[in-house]
Amino acid sequence: MSELTAHLDVPLDRGAPAAARHAVTAVLTGWGFHDDDWLDAASVVVSELVTNAVRHGGGCVEVQLEAHGERVIVSVADESSVVPRRRDPDSLGGRGIALIEAMSAGWTVQNYHGGKRVRVELVPCPGVQESAA
Repeated sequence: MSELTAHLDVPLDRGAPAAARHAVTAVLTGWGFHDDDWLDAASVVVSELVTNAVRHGGGCVEVQLEAHGERVIVSVADESSVVPRRRDPDSLGGRGIALIEAMSAGWTVQNYHGGKRVRVELVPCPGVQESAA
């Protein structure tokens, strides 16, 4: 089984989520993940993770992708050690964790260089064989 990785540093500004979405979609497509609905879901997960890192994390925002066959993990790290938590939605937000949970196979938080890294395992991409990625 092949293993692919990519690491991106994302600018800490309002454009960070869009930049991360575009970069991640390009990398995943290049790795052979072509299902449009799956790529859209991956983009939403990346956008939510990066938005939360920019709003609540601070410091440098790092995005990492890992593909182990059909299994894809998206990680976003920031310099805050505050663990994200689900909260009731309001006019300012509160929907991100629920979206991530609905569009993934699960998520965890790890200590990472004095801050945290949120790791999300995406659901398997339709049409991708274990040996393809």
